[in-house]
Amino acid sequence: MRGDSFISEDTLSGKAYDSRLARRLYKYLRPNMKLVVLGSLALLAGSGCQLIEPYLVKVGIDRYMLPGDVEGLVGLLWIYLAVALGDFVFGFAQAYITNYLGQRTMYDLRMDIFGHLQHLSLRYFDRNPVGRLVTRATGDVEVLNQLFSSGLVTVIGDLAMIVGIMAAMLLLDWKLALLTFSILPVLLVLTFIFRRKLREAFRLVRTRIARITAFLQEALSGMSVVQLFNQQEKTSARFAVLNTQNMDAHLKTVFYYALFYPLMELIGAVATAIILWYGGLQVMEGTLTFGVLVAFIQYTAKFFRPISDLSEKYNIFQAAAASSERIFELLDTRQIIPEADNPVRPGRVEGRVEFRDVHFGYNEDEPVLKGVSFVAEPGEKIAIVGSTGAGKTTIINLLSRFYDIQGGEITIDGTDIRKLSKKALRRNIGLALQDVFIFSGTVKSNIAPGENDPAMERVAMSARAIGADGFIRKLPGGYDHVLSERGSTLSTGQRQLLSFARVMYKSPRILVLDEATSSVDTHTEYAIQQALERLIAGRTSLVVAHRLSTIRHVDRILVMHHGRIVETGSHEQLLARRGIYFNLYQLQYKDQEPATPEA
Repeated sequence: MRGDSFISEDTLSGKAYDSRLARRLYKYLRPNMKLVVLGSLALLAGSGCQLIEPYLVKVGIDRYMLPGDVEGLVGLLWIYLAVALGDFVFGFAQAYITNYLGQRTMYDLRMDIFGHLQHLSLRYFDRNPVGRLVTRATGDVEVLNQLFSSGLVTVIGDLAMIVGIMAAMLLLDWKLALLTFSILPVLLVLTFIFRRKLREAFRLVRTRIARITAFLQEALSGMSVVQLFNQQEKTSARFAVLNTQNMDAHLKTVFYYALFYPLMELIGAVATAIILWYGGLQVMEGTLTFGVLVAFIQYTAKFFRPISDLSEKYNIFQAAAASSERIFELLDTRQIIPEADNPVRPGRVEGRVEFRDVHFGYNEDEPVLKGVSFVAEPGEKIAIVGSTGAGKTTIINLLSRFYDIQGGEITIDGTDIRKLSKKALRRNIGLALQDVFIFSGTVKSNIAPGENDPAMERVAMSARAIGADGFIRKLPGGYDHVLSERGSTLSTGQRQLLSFARVMYKSPRILVLDEATSSVDTHTEYAIQQALERLIAGRTSLVVAHRLSTIRHVDRILVMHHGRIVETGSHEQLLARRGIYFNLYQLQYKDQEPATPEA
Protein backbone atom coordinates (compact mmCIF):
# COMPACT_ATOMS: atom_id res chain seq x y z
CA MET A 1 0.00 0.00 0.00
CA ARG A 2 1.35 3.43 -0.82
CA GLY A 3 2.18 5.42 2.27
CA ASP A 4 1.09 8.73 0.78
CA SER A 5 -2.31 7.61 -0.49
CA PHE A 6 -4.81 9.21 1.83
CA ILE A 7 -8.48 9.04 0.98
CA SER A 8 -9.60 12.50 0.00
CA GLU A 9 -12.66 13.95 1.66
CA ASP A 10 -13.69 15.11 -1.80
CA THR A 11 -13.92 11.62 -3.27
CA LEU A 12 -15.42 9.48 -0.53
CA SER A 13 -18.41 7.54 -1.77
CA GLY A 14 -19.70 7.03 1.75
CA LYS A 15 -21.11 3.50 1.74
CA ALA A 16 -23.18 3.18 4.90
CA TYR A 17 -22.16 -0.45 5.37
CA ASP A 18 -19.04 -2.32 4.35
CA SER A 19 -18.68 -5.88 5.63
CA ARG A 20 -14.88 -5.71 5.52
CA LEU A 21 -14.78 -2.57 7.64
CA ALA A 22 -17.47 -3.95 9.94
CA ARG A 23 -15.34 -7.03 10.66
CA ARG A 24 -12.35 -4.89 11.52
CA LEU A 25 -14.40 -2.61 13.77
CA TYR A 26 -15.76 -5.70 15.50
CA LYS A 27 -12.23 -6.45 16.70
CA TYR A 28 -12.40 -3.30 18.85
CA LEU A 29 -15.97 -4.03 19.89
CA ARG A 30 -15.39 -7.68 20.83
CA PRO A 31 -13.69 -7.07 24.22
CA ASN A 32 -16.74 -5.03 25.23
CA MET A 33 -19.49 -7.32 23.93
CA LYS A 34 -20.99 -7.58 27.42
CA LEU A 35 -21.64 -3.85 27.28
CA VAL A 36 -23.26 -4.23 23.84
CA VAL A 37 -25.58 -6.93 25.20
CA LEU A 38 -26.41 -4.95 28.36
CA GLY A 39 -27.04 -1.78 26.36
CA SER A 40 -29.26 -3.64 23.91
CA LEU A 41 -31.25 -5.29 26.71
CA ALA A 42 -31.70 -1.94 28.48
CA LEU A 43 -32.82 -0.36 25.21
CA LEU A 44 -35.29 -3.17 24.45
CA ALA A 45 -36.65 -3.01 27.99
CA GLY A 46 -37.09 0.75 27.68
CA SER A 47 -38.82 0.30 24.32
CA GLY A 48 -41.12 -2.28 25.92
CA CYS A 49 -42.07 0.22 28.62
CA GLN A 50 -42.88 2.83 25.96
CA LEU A 51 -45.04 0.31 24.09
CA ILE A 52 -46.98 -0.58 27.25
CA GLU A 53 -47.85 3.01 28.17
CA PRO A 54 -50.46 3.67 25.40
CA TYR A 55 -52.03 0.27 26.08
CA LEU A 56 -52.39 1.15 29.77
CA VAL A 57 -54.10 4.39 28.73
CA LYS A 58 -56.51 2.36 26.58
CA VAL A 59 -57.27 0.02 29.52
CA GLY A 60 -57.72 2.96 31.89
CA ILE A 61 -60.23 4.64 29.61
CA ASP A 62 -62.27 1.62 28.55
CA ARG A 63 -62.16 -0.45 31.74
CA TYR A 64 -62.10 2.14 34.52
CA MET A 65 -62.80 5.74 33.41
CA LEU A 66 -65.94 5.17 31.32
CA PRO A 67 -67.47 2.67 33.79
CA GLY A 68 -66.55 5.04 36.69
CA ASP A 69 -64.29 2.56 38.56
CA VAL A 70 -62.16 5.02 40.55
CA GLU A 71 -60.43 2.36 42.68
CA GLY A 72 -59.39 0.39 39.63
CA LEU A 73 -58.21 3.58 37.91
CA VAL A 74 -55.98 4.48 40.88
CA GLY A 75 -54.42 1.02 40.82
CA LEU A 76 -53.77 1.33 37.11
CA LEU A 77 -52.15 4.75 37.63
CA TRP A 78 -49.63 3.17 40.01
CA ILE A 79 -48.81 0.59 37.35
CA TYR A 80 -48.48 3.37 34.77
CA LEU A 81 -46.08 5.32 37.01
CA ALA A 82 -44.03 2.15 37.62
CA VAL A 83 -43.75 1.60 33.85
CA ALA A 84 -42.76 5.25 33.34
CA LEU A 85 -40.11 4.91 36.07
CA GLY A 86 -38.84 1.74 34.37
CA ASP A 87 -38.63 3.67 31.10
CA PHE A 88 -36.48 6.30 32.87
CA VAL A 89 -34.20 3.74 34.55
CA PHE A 90 -33.68 1.68 31.40
CA GLY A 91 -33.18 4.84 29.33
CA PHE A 92 -30.48 6.09 31.72
CA ALA A 93 -28.78 2.67 31.77
CA GLN A 94 -28.83 2.42 27.98
CA ALA A 95 -27.43 5.95 27.47
CA TYR A 96 -24.65 5.48 30.03
CA ILE A 97 -23.67 1.99 28.85
CA THR A 98 -23.56 2.87 25.16
CA ASN A 99 -21.53 6.04 25.76
CA TYR A 100 -19.15 4.13 28.03
CA LEU A 101 -18.88 1.51 25.29
CA GLY A 102 -18.02 4.21 22.75
CA GLN A 103 -15.35 5.75 24.96
CA ARG A 104 -13.70 2.41 25.80
CA THR A 105 -13.66 1.35 22.16
CA MET A 106 -12.27 4.70 21.03
CA TYR A 107 -9.60 4.57 23.74
CA ASP A 108 -8.31 1.30 22.30
CA LEU A 109 -8.47 2.61 18.75
CA ARG A 110 -6.62 5.82 19.60
CA MET A 111 -3.91 3.86 21.37
CA ASP A 112 -3.48 1.64 18.30
CA ILE A 113 -3.27 4.67 15.99
CA PHE A 114 -0.74 6.51 18.16
CA GLY A 115 1.34 3.40 18.71
CA HIS A 116 1.36 2.70 14.98
CA LEU A 117 2.37 6.28 14.16
CA GLN A 118 5.34 6.07 16.52
CA HIS A 119 6.73 3.09 14.63
CA LEU A 120 6.34 4.47 11.11
CA SER A 121 9.51 5.54 9.34
CA LEU A 122 10.33 9.19 8.81
CA ARG A 123 9.75 8.64 5.08
CA TYR A 124 6.04 8.33 5.83
CA PHE A 125 5.95 11.65 7.71
CA ASP A 126 7.90 13.30 4.89
CA ARG A 127 5.03 12.52 2.53
CA ASN A 128 1.96 12.97 4.71
CA PRO A 129 0.81 16.25 6.32
CA VAL A 130 0.77 16.13 10.12
CA GLY A 131 -2.64 17.83 10.16
CA ARG A 132 -4.24 14.87 8.40
CA LEU A 133 -2.60 12.40 10.76
CA VAL A 134 -3.91 14.35 13.75
CA THR A 135 -7.38 14.28 12.19
CA ARG A 136 -7.22 10.47 11.97
CA ALA A 137 -6.62 10.19 15.73
CA THR A 138 -9.13 12.88 16.71
CA GLY A 139 -11.90 13.76 14.26
CA ASP A 140 -12.24 10.37 12.58
CA VAL A 141 -12.12 8.53 15.90
CA GLU A 142 -14.80 10.84 17.30
CA VAL A 143 -17.05 9.96 14.35
CA LEU A 144 -16.69 6.28 15.26
CA ASN A 145 -17.50 7.17 18.86
CA GLN A 146 -20.85 8.47 17.61
CA LEU A 147 -21.37 5.17 15.81
CA PHE A 148 -20.95 3.12 18.99
CA SER A 149 -22.64 5.52 21.42
CA SER A 150 -25.51 6.82 19.25
CA GLY A 151 -25.84 4.47 16.29
CA LEU A 152 -25.04 0.81 16.71
CA VAL A 153 -27.22 -0.06 19.71
CA THR A 154 -29.88 2.62 19.34
CA VAL A 155 -30.71 1.53 15.80
CA ILE A 156 -31.75 -1.82 17.29
CA GLY A 157 -34.09 0.04 19.62
CA ASP A 158 -35.53 2.11 16.77
CA LEU A 159 -36.25 -1.00 14.70
CA ALA A 160 -37.71 -2.79 17.71
CA MET A 161 -39.92 0.21 18.45
CA ILE A 162 -41.23 0.40 14.87
CA VAL A 163 -41.99 -3.34 14.77
CA GLY A 164 -43.53 -3.25 18.26
CA ILE A 165 -45.79 -0.29 17.46
CA MET A 166 -46.96 -1.87 14.21
CA ALA A 167 -47.70 -5.15 16.01
CA ALA A 168 -49.58 -3.36 18.82
CA MET A 169 -51.70 -1.36 16.37
CA LEU A 170 -52.53 -4.46 14.32
CA LEU A 171 -53.58 -6.31 17.47
CA LEU A 172 -55.76 -3.47 18.66
CA ASP A 173 -57.55 -2.92 15.31
CA TRP A 174 -56.07 -4.23 12.08
CA LYS A 175 -58.31 -2.14 9.79
CA LEU A 176 -57.43 1.14 11.46
CA ALA A 177 -53.77 0.05 11.55
CA LEU A 178 -53.65 -0.63 7.80
CA LEU A 179 -55.32 2.71 7.12
CA THR A 180 -52.67 4.41 9.25
CA PHE A 181 -49.87 2.56 7.45
CA SER A 182 -51.12 3.91 4.10
CA ILE A 183 -49.04 7.00 4.78
CA LEU A 184 -45.81 4.92 4.88
CA PRO A 185 -44.98 5.09 1.11
CA VAL A 186 -44.94 8.89 1.24
CA LEU A 187 -42.81 8.72 4.39
CA LEU A 188 -40.30 6.33 2.82
CA VAL A 189 -39.95 8.46 -0.33
CA LEU A 190 -39.31 11.61 1.71
CA THR A 191 -36.81 9.77 3.90
CA PHE A 192 -34.92 8.48 0.84
CA ILE A 193 -34.75 11.97 -0.71
CA PHE A 194 -33.64 13.51 2.61
CA ARG A 195 -30.96 10.87 3.08
CA ARG A 196 -29.51 11.43 -0.41
CA LYS A 197 -29.56 15.23 -0.15
CA LEU A 198 -28.04 15.20 3.32
CA ARG A 199 -25.30 12.82 2.20
CA GLU A 200 -24.26 15.28 -0.51
CA ALA A 201 -24.47 18.18 1.93
CA PHE A 202 -22.31 16.44 4.55
CA ARG A 203 -19.73 15.52 1.93
CA LEU A 204 -19.54 19.20 0.98
CA VAL A 205 -19.21 20.15 4.66
CA ARG A 206 -16.26 17.75 5.10
CA THR A 207 -14.55 19.24 2.06
CA ARG A 208 -15.05 22.82 3.22
CA ILE A 209 -13.88 22.03 6.76
CA ALA A 210 -10.74 20.37 5.39
CA ARG A 211 -9.97 23.47 3.32
CA ILE A 212 -10.54 25.95 6.13
CA THR A 213 -8.49 23.85 8.56
CA ALA A 214 -5.57 23.64 6.13
CA PHE A 215 -5.67 27.40 5.54
CA LEU A 216 -5.81 28.16 9.27
CA GLN A 217 -2.85 25.90 9.99
CA GLU A 218 -0.80 27.53 7.26
CA ALA A 219 -1.76 31.11 8.17
CA LEU A 220 -1.15 30.71 11.90
CA SER A 221 2.15 28.88 11.41
CA GLY A 222 3.36 31.63 9.07
CA MET A 223 1.92 34.59 11.02
CA SER A 224 5.33 36.30 11.26
CA VAL A 225 5.62 36.32 7.46
CA VAL A 226 2.01 37.50 7.09
CA GLN A 227 2.67 40.46 9.38
CA LEU A 228 6.10 41.20 7.96
CA PHE A 229 4.70 41.59 4.44
CA ASN A 230 1.50 43.32 5.65
CA GLN A 231 -0.69 40.57 4.23
CA GLN A 232 -3.31 40.69 7.01
CA GLU A 233 -6.04 42.15 4.80
CA LYS A 234 -5.43 39.76 1.90
CA THR A 235 -5.21 36.80 4.25
CA SER A 236 -8.44 37.86 5.95
CA ALA A 237 -10.12 38.21 2.56
CA ARG A 238 -9.07 34.67 1.57
CA PHE A 239 -10.22 33.34 4.93
CA ALA A 240 -13.54 35.17 4.51
CA VAL A 241 -14.14 33.34 1.21
CA LEU A 242 -13.37 29.95 2.77
CA ASN A 243 -15.41 30.82 5.86
CA THR A 244 -18.37 31.84 3.72
CA GLN A 245 -18.16 28.61 1.73
CA ASN A 246 -18.02 26.65 4.97
CA MET A 247 -21.02 28.52 6.37
CA ASP A 248 -23.00 27.96 3.16
CA ALA A 249 -22.27 24.24 3.29
CA HIS A 250 -23.47 24.02 6.90
CA LEU A 251 -26.56 26.09 6.10
CA LYS A 252 -27.43 23.59 3.39
CA THR A 253 -27.56 20.82 6.00
CA VAL A 254 -29.59 23.13 8.26
CA PHE A 255 -32.04 23.70 5.41
CA TYR A 256 -32.61 19.98 4.85
CA TYR A 257 -33.06 19.33 8.57
CA ALA A 258 -35.39 22.32 8.90
CA LEU A 259 -37.45 20.98 6.00
CA PHE A 260 -37.43 17.27 6.83
CA TYR A 261 -38.51 17.26 10.46
CA PRO A 262 -41.48 19.64 10.00
CA LEU A 263 -42.52 17.46 7.04
CA MET A 264 -42.39 14.46 9.35
CA GLU A 265 -44.53 16.33 11.83
CA LEU A 266 -46.96 17.19 9.03
CA ILE A 267 -47.16 13.55 7.92
CA GLY A 268 -47.72 12.57 11.55
CA ALA A 269 -50.52 15.14 11.78
CA VAL A 270 -52.09 13.73 8.60
CA ALA A 271 -51.90 10.22 10.06
CA THR A 272 -53.51 11.47 13.28
CA ALA A 273 -56.26 13.18 11.24
CA ILE A 274 -56.93 9.88 9.42
CA ILE A 275 -57.18 8.08 12.75
CA LEU A 276 -59.52 10.73 14.18
CA TRP A 277 -61.74 10.66 11.09
CA TYR A 278 -62.03 6.92 10.62
CA GLY A 279 -61.65 5.98 14.28
CA GLY A 280 -64.08 8.68 15.39
CA LEU A 281 -66.72 7.32 13.02
CA GLN A 282 -66.08 3.83 14.36
CA VAL A 283 -66.41 5.04 17.96
CA MET A 284 -69.69 6.78 17.16
CA GLU A 285 -70.96 3.59 15.50
CA GLY A 286 -69.87 1.56 18.52
CA THR A 287 -67.49 -0.72 16.62
CA LEU A 288 -64.37 0.81 18.25
CA THR A 289 -63.75 1.80 21.83
CA PHE A 290 -62.64 5.28 22.78
CA GLY A 291 -59.61 3.86 24.60
CA VAL A 292 -58.37 2.15 21.41
CA LEU A 293 -58.71 5.45 19.53
CA VAL A 294 -56.61 7.30 22.12
CA ALA A 295 -54.03 4.50 22.14
CA PHE A 296 -53.75 4.68 18.35
CA ILE A 297 -53.10 8.41 18.52
CA GLN A 298 -50.34 7.84 21.08
CA TYR A 299 -48.81 4.99 19.09
CA THR A 300 -48.84 7.14 15.95
CA ALA A 301 -47.00 9.94 17.78
CA LYS A 302 -44.34 7.41 18.84
CA PHE A 303 -44.22 5.75 15.42
CA PHE A 304 -42.65 8.60 13.46
CA ARG A 305 -39.83 9.42 15.87
CA PRO A 306 -37.81 6.20 15.33
CA ILE A 307 -38.27 6.53 11.57
CA SER A 308 -36.76 10.02 11.73
CA ASP A 309 -34.00 8.69 13.97
CA LEU A 310 -33.17 5.94 11.47
CA SER A 311 -32.53 8.59 8.82
CA GLU A 312 -30.15 10.27 11.22
CA LYS A 313 -28.49 6.94 12.03
CA TYR A 314 -27.90 6.33 8.33
CA ASN A 315 -25.78 9.47 8.18
CA ILE A 316 -23.85 8.33 11.27
CA PHE A 317 -23.18 4.95 9.64
CA GLN A 318 -22.13 6.65 6.43
CA ALA A 319 -19.70 9.02 8.15
CA ALA A 320 -18.37 6.15 10.28
CA ALA A 321 -17.69 4.06 7.16
CA ALA A 322 -15.68 6.89 5.61
CA SER A 323 -13.75 7.56 8.85
CA SER A 324 -13.00 3.89 9.48
CA GLU A 325 -11.76 3.52 5.91
CA ARG A 326 -9.29 6.37 6.47
CA ILE A 327 -8.23 5.02 9.89
CA PHE A 328 -7.65 1.47 8.67
CA GLU A 329 -5.73 2.72 5.66
CA LEU A 330 -3.37 4.41 8.13
CA LEU A 331 -3.15 1.29 10.30
CA ASP A 332 -2.46 -0.83 7.20
CA THR A 333 0.50 1.32 6.23
CA ARG A 334 3.67 -0.71 6.61
CA GLN A 335 6.35 1.92 6.09
CA ILE A 336 8.19 0.67 9.16
CA ILE A 337 11.93 0.27 9.64
CA PRO A 338 12.02 -3.51 10.21
CA GLU A 339 13.60 -5.09 13.27
CA ALA A 340 15.93 -8.03 12.67
CA ASP A 341 14.55 -11.48 13.50
CA ASN A 342 17.15 -11.96 16.23
CA PRO A 343 18.46 -8.42 16.81
CA VAL A 344 21.85 -7.86 18.44
CA ARG A 345 21.54 -5.80 21.65
CA PRO A 346 24.98 -4.48 22.60
CA GLY A 347 25.12 -2.83 25.97
CA ARG A 348 27.87 -0.31 25.26
CA VAL A 349 29.54 0.06 21.85
CA GLU A 350 33.14 1.10 21.24
CA GLY A 351 32.04 3.57 18.58
CA ARG A 352 33.71 2.47 15.34
CA VAL A 353 31.49 3.64 12.48
CA GLU A 354 31.96 2.51 8.88
CA PHE A 355 30.07 3.33 5.68
CA ARG A 356 30.80 0.84 2.90
CA ASP A 357 29.71 1.87 -0.61
CA VAL A 358 26.41 3.28 0.68
CA HIS A 359 23.72 4.19 -1.86
CA PHE A 360 20.50 5.91 -0.89
CA GLY A 361 17.73 8.13 -2.24
CA TYR A 362 14.57 9.44 -0.58
CA ASN A 363 13.01 8.61 -3.92
CA GLU A 364 14.63 5.52 -5.42
CA ASP A 365 15.01 7.12 -8.85
CA GLU A 366 16.69 10.21 -7.33
CA PRO A 367 19.88 9.06 -5.53
CA VAL A 368 21.24 11.31 -2.79
CA LEU A 369 24.26 9.22 -1.73
CA LYS A 370 26.26 7.50 -4.47
CA GLY A 371 28.76 5.02 -3.10
CA VAL A 372 29.80 6.78 0.12
CA SER A 373 32.57 5.04 2.07
CA PHE A 374 34.49 6.16 5.16
CA VAL A 375 35.54 4.93 8.59
CA ALA A 376 35.35 6.78 11.91
CA GLU A 377 37.52 5.12 14.54
CA PRO A 378 36.43 5.13 18.21
CA GLY A 379 36.97 8.61 19.66
CA GLU A 380 37.73 10.18 16.27
CA LYS A 381 36.25 13.58 15.42
CA ILE A 382 35.12 13.83 11.80
CA ALA A 383 33.49 16.83 10.14
CA ILE A 384 31.24 16.54 7.09
CA VAL A 385 30.94 19.64 4.90
CA GLY A 386 29.56 20.49 1.51
CA SER A 387 27.03 22.66 -0.23
CA THR A 388 23.30 22.33 0.42
CA GLY A 389 21.93 19.07 -0.97
CA ALA A 390 25.30 17.33 -1.00
CA GLY A 391 24.02 14.59 1.34
CA LYS A 392 25.47 15.61 4.71
CA THR A 393 22.27 15.35 6.78
CA THR A 394 21.35 12.15 4.96
CA ILE A 395 24.42 10.45 6.43
CA ILE A 396 23.27 11.03 10.01
CA ASN A 397 19.71 10.02 9.15
CA LEU A 398 21.03 6.71 7.85
CA LEU A 399 23.39 6.20 10.80
CA SER A 400 20.46 6.61 13.22
CA ARG A 401 18.48 4.29 10.93
CA PHE A 402 15.64 6.69 10.38
CA TYR A 403 15.79 5.39 6.81
CA ASP A 404 17.20 2.16 5.37
CA ILE A 405 19.87 2.24 2.71
CA GLN A 406 19.28 0.83 -0.77
CA GLY A 407 22.82 -0.43 -1.26
CA GLY A 408 26.00 -1.01 0.67
CA GLU A 409 26.43 -1.40 4.42
CA ILE A 410 26.69 0.71 7.56
CA THR A 411 28.36 -0.91 10.55
CA ILE A 412 29.04 -0.05 14.18
CA ASP A 413 31.89 -2.03 15.72
CA GLY A 414 31.74 -4.28 12.66
CA THR A 415 28.03 -5.15 12.99
CA ASP A 416 25.56 -4.10 10.30
CA ILE A 417 23.16 -1.65 11.96
CA ARG A 418 20.24 -3.54 10.34
CA LYS A 419 21.13 -6.45 12.63
CA LEU A 420 21.21 -4.27 15.74
CA SER A 421 18.17 -3.65 17.90
CA LYS A 422 16.86 -0.18 16.95
CA LYS A 423 16.55 0.70 20.63
CA ALA A 424 20.14 -0.34 21.36
CA LEU A 425 21.42 1.46 18.26
CA ARG A 426 19.77 4.78 19.11
CA ARG A 427 20.68 4.49 22.78
CA ASN A 428 24.33 4.74 21.76
CA ILE A 429 23.88 7.72 19.41
CA GLY A 430 23.52 11.32 20.61
CA LEU A 431 21.91 13.66 18.10
CA ALA A 432 21.75 17.46 18.18
CA LEU A 433 19.89 19.04 15.26
CA GLN A 434 19.73 22.57 13.93
CA ASP A 435 15.93 22.65 14.32
CA VAL A 436 15.62 21.91 18.03
CA PHE A 437 12.37 20.37 19.20
CA ILE A 438 11.31 21.26 22.73
CA PHE A 439 8.39 19.33 24.24
CA SER A 440 5.72 20.91 26.40
CA GLY A 441 6.77 20.19 29.97
CA THR A 442 9.46 21.10 32.45
CA VAL A 443 13.05 21.95 31.66
CA LYS A 444 14.08 18.82 33.58
CA SER A 445 11.81 16.57 31.50
CA ASN A 446 13.27 18.04 28.30
CA ILE A 447 16.84 17.32 29.38
CA ALA A 448 15.89 13.77 30.40
CA PRO A 449 13.02 12.88 28.01
CA GLY A 450 11.13 9.69 28.72
CA GLU A 451 12.22 9.39 32.35
CA ASN A 452 9.47 9.70 34.95
CA ASP A 453 11.76 10.78 37.78
CA PRO A 454 15.22 11.70 36.46
CA ALA A 455 18.03 12.23 38.95
CA MET A 456 18.17 15.98 39.58
CA GLU A 457 21.92 15.90 40.26
CA ARG A 458 22.65 14.30 36.90
CA VAL A 459 20.29 16.70 35.09
CA ALA A 460 21.97 19.75 36.65
CA MET A 461 25.43 18.32 35.98
CA SER A 462 24.58 17.87 32.28
CA ALA A 463 23.29 21.44 32.06
CA ARG A 464 26.36 22.86 33.84
CA ALA A 465 28.72 20.96 31.56
CA ILE A 466 27.07 22.48 28.49
CA GLY A 467 26.73 26.00 29.92
CA ALA A 468 22.94 25.98 30.21
CA ASP A 469 22.70 25.97 34.01
CA GLY A 470 22.99 29.77 34.25
CA PHE A 471 19.95 30.71 32.19
CA ILE A 472 17.90 27.75 33.51
CA ARG A 473 18.25 28.88 37.13
CA LYS A 474 17.03 32.35 36.14
CA LEU A 475 13.75 30.89 34.84
CA PRO A 476 10.76 30.94 37.22
CA GLY A 477 10.96 27.55 38.88
CA GLY A 478 14.40 26.76 37.49
CA TYR A 479 14.58 23.16 36.31
CA ASP A 480 10.86 22.75 37.14
CA HIS A 481 9.89 25.69 34.90
CA VAL A 482 7.15 24.59 32.49
CA LEU A 483 8.01 25.35 28.87
CA SER A 484 5.34 26.23 26.32
CA GLU A 485 4.84 24.47 23.04
CA ARG A 486 8.16 24.03 21.18
CA GLY A 487 9.87 26.20 23.83
CA SER A 488 8.61 29.41 22.21
CA THR A 489 9.52 31.48 25.30
CA LEU A 490 13.20 30.56 24.93
CA SER A 491 15.68 32.12 22.54
CA THR A 492 17.14 30.09 19.69
CA GLY A 493 20.43 29.80 21.54
CA GLN A 494 18.75 28.67 24.76
CA ARG A 495 16.82 25.96 22.90
CA GLN A 496 20.06 24.82 21.30
CA LEU A 497 21.78 24.68 24.69
CA LEU A 498 18.94 22.55 26.04
CA SER A 499 19.37 20.12 23.16
CA PHE A 500 23.08 19.81 23.98
CA ALA A 501 22.27 19.24 27.64
CA ARG A 502 19.89 16.50 26.50
CA VAL A 503 22.75 14.82 24.62
CA MET A 504 25.10 15.26 27.56
CA TYR A 505 22.57 13.61 29.86
CA LYS A 506 22.28 10.64 27.49
CA SER A 507 26.09 10.24 27.43
CA PRO A 508 26.25 8.33 24.11
CA ARG A 509 29.32 6.69 22.58
CA ILE A 510 28.62 8.21 19.16
CA LEU A 511 27.86 11.90 18.81
CA VAL A 512 26.23 13.50 15.77
CA LEU A 513 25.92 17.30 15.46
CA ASP A 514 23.87 18.57 12.54
CA GLU A 515 24.37 22.32 11.95
CA ALA A 516 24.52 22.47 15.74
CA THR A 517 25.79 26.04 16.07
CA SER A 518 24.39 27.62 12.92
CA SER A 519 21.55 29.43 14.73
CA VAL A 520 23.42 31.00 17.65
CA ASP A 521 25.37 34.22 18.06
CA THR A 522 29.14 34.39 18.30
CA HIS A 523 29.23 34.62 22.10
CA THR A 524 26.88 31.63 22.52
CA GLU A 525 28.78 29.73 19.84
CA TYR A 526 32.01 30.20 21.75
CA ALA A 527 30.41 28.91 24.96
CA ILE A 528 29.01 25.91 23.08
CA GLN A 529 32.34 25.15 21.49
CA GLN A 530 33.97 25.07 24.91
CA ALA A 531 31.28 22.71 26.20
CA LEU A 532 31.44 20.52 23.12
CA GLU A 533 35.14 19.97 23.64
CA ARG A 534 34.21 18.24 26.88
CA LEU A 535 31.19 16.52 25.34
CA ILE A 536 33.02 14.92 22.40
CA ALA A 537 36.07 13.87 24.38
CA GLY A 538 36.49 10.12 24.00
CA ARG A 539 33.45 9.80 21.74
CA THR A 540 33.19 9.11 18.04
CA SER A 541 31.87 12.41 16.66
CA LEU A 542 30.39 13.28 13.29
CA VAL A 543 29.98 17.05 12.92
CA VAL A 544 27.86 18.32 10.03
CA ALA A 545 28.43 22.04 9.56
CA HIS A 546 28.29 24.91 7.11
CA ARG A 547 30.26 27.27 9.38
CA LEU A 548 33.77 26.05 8.73
CA SER A 549 35.16 27.98 11.70
CA THR A 550 33.61 25.39 14.02
CA ILE A 551 35.50 22.41 12.60
CA ARG A 552 39.12 23.50 12.32
CA HIS A 553 40.27 21.25 15.12
CA VAL A 554 38.58 18.00 14.12
CA ASP A 555 40.74 15.01 13.23
CA ARG A 556 39.47 14.73 9.68
CA ILE A 557 37.13 16.57 7.30
CA LEU A 558 35.01 14.84 4.63
CA VAL A 559 33.98 17.10 1.76
CA MET A 560 30.79 16.01 -0.04
CA HIS A 561 29.66 17.03 -3.49
CA HIS A 562 26.61 15.65 -5.31
CA GLY A 563 26.31 12.66 -3.01
CA ARG A 564 29.96 11.61 -3.06
CA ILE A 565 32.96 12.18 -0.81
CA VAL A 566 35.34 14.09 -3.06
CA GLU A 567 37.98 15.30 -0.58
CA THR A 568 39.35 14.07 2.74
CA GLY A 569 41.92 15.59 5.07
CA SER A 570 42.61 18.10 7.78
CA HIS A 571 41.69 21.78 7.56
CA GLU A 572 45.19 22.76 6.47
CA GLN A 573 45.56 19.89 4.00
CA LEU A 574 42.29 20.70 2.27
CA LEU A 575 43.11 24.39 2.00
CA ALA A 576 46.43 23.48 0.44
CA ARG A 577 44.70 21.42 -2.26
CA ARG A 578 42.68 24.45 -3.35
CA GLY A 579 39.70 22.29 -4.23
CA ILE A 580 36.03 22.40 -3.19
CA TYR A 581 36.83 22.93 0.50
CA PHE A 582 39.12 25.84 -0.39
CA ASN A 583 36.31 27.42 -2.43
CA LEU A 584 33.79 26.97 0.41
CA TYR A 585 36.22 28.51 2.87
CA GLN A 586 37.00 31.40 0.55
CA LEU A 587 33.29 32.17 0.07
CA GLN A 588 32.73 32.35 3.83
CA TYR A 589 35.83 34.23 4.92
CA LYS A 590 37.15 36.18 1.95
CA ASP A 591 36.30 39.48 3.68
CA GLN A 592 37.79 38.42 7.03
CA GLU A 593 41.17 36.84 6.37
CA PRO A 594 43.21 35.55 3.43
CA ALA A 595 42.45 31.99 2.41
CA THR A 596 45.89 30.48 2.68
CA PRO A 597 47.05 27.02 3.65
CA GLU A 598 48.51 28.49 6.81
CA ALA A 599 45.17 30.02 7.85
